[in-house]
Amino acid sequence: MDKVNSSVVSEFVLLGLSSSRELQLFFFVFFSVLYVVIVLGNLLIILTVTSDNSLHSPMYFLLGNLSFVDICQASFATPKMIADFLSEHKTISFSGCIAQIFFIHLFTGGEMMLLVSMAYDRYAAVCKPLHYVVIMSRRMCTVLVMLSWAVGLVHTLSQLSFTVNLPFCGPNAVDSFFCDLPRVTKLACLDPYITEVLIVVNSGILSLNTFSLLSSAAMAKAFSTLAAHITVVIFFFGPCIFIYVWPFTSYPVDKVLAIFYTIFTPILNPIIYTLRNRDMKTALRKLLTRYSRPKKISEMPVIVRNSLY
Repeated sequence: MDKVNSSVVSEFVLLGLSSSRELQLFFFVFFSVLYVVIVLGNLLIILTVTSDNSLHSPMYFLLGNLSFVDICQASFATPKMIADFLSEHKTISFSGCIAQIFFIHLFTGGEMMLLVSMAYDRYAAVCKPLHYVVIMSRRMCTVLVMLSWAVGLVHTLSQLSFTVNLPFCGPNAVDSFFCDLPRVTKLACLDPYITEVLIVVNSGILSLNTFSLLSSAAMAKAFSTLAAHITVVIFFFGPCIFIYVWPFTSYPVDKVLAIFYTIFTPILNPIIYTLRNRDMKTALRKLLTRYSRPKKISEMPVIVRNSLY
C-alpha cells in the first residue's frame, strides 16, 4: 500500500462527533446500546427467516440477506467509533482508513441493489401475480443476491482505484467519525476538483439513479402495498444523495446524515419490517415460544431423562 501511494501520512485523526467530554460519554452509552440492538435485532430476523418454513419465500429470503448486510454495514466503523469515545487519541492507520472506505461502499452498494431487488419482488407479486412463482424462482433470488455483492464490489473498487493513489503530504484530520470518502479526498495535496467529480459520477449518480428507479411509476404501484419499504429507501438514499451528489462543500449536518445511513438505517429492519409485518410477528412468537417454554420430560434427550430418575 505504501509503495503504491506517494503519501507521507501514516495515519489519520478522526475528529468524531463532538469534542465535549460529557457528550462523548453520552454517545458511548447511546451508540453502544444502539449497536447491540442492531446486531441482535437483525440476527433475530435471520434466525426467524431461516427457521420458519412459512417464511421460505423470495421476499423473506431477500429480507434475511438485507439484515446480514445491515449487520456488516453497522459493524465496519461503529465499534471503533464507540471505542474512540473513551479515547484521547482518535487515530486510524492509512491502511485502516482505506479499509473503511472499501467496506462502506461495498455494503452500501450491495444494499442499494438489494433494495431494488425487494422492490422488484413486490412489483412482480402485485403486477404479475400469475407469473410470480416463475419470475421469482429460487435461481432468480440467488442471482439477485450475488448481483448485489457484485455491484457493491465493482462500486467500491472503482472508488479505491483513484483514492489509494492520492498524495497525502500534510493535513490528516478527518472531520467525521470514520473515513468518509469526500472528507478524506479533501486532505490530498492536489486540486480536489477532479476527485470530487469522480465521486459525483460514481456514488452520487449511482444513488440518484437507483432512487429514481425505485420511485418510478411502475415501482410506485408495488410500493402502495409496502409502505415500510418506502421508509427504508428514503432514510437510506436521502443522506447518500445529499453527501455524494454535492461533495464539493462540507456541511456540519453531513455527520448526522452519515449516522443515518451507517447506523440508523440498519436498525430500521428489525423495527419496521418486523413490527409492521403480521407474518414476521407470528413467526417471532412461534420462535420465542419454542425456545422459552420449558421442555416436557418426553421431549428431553434419553440421557437427560435417565439422570432425572
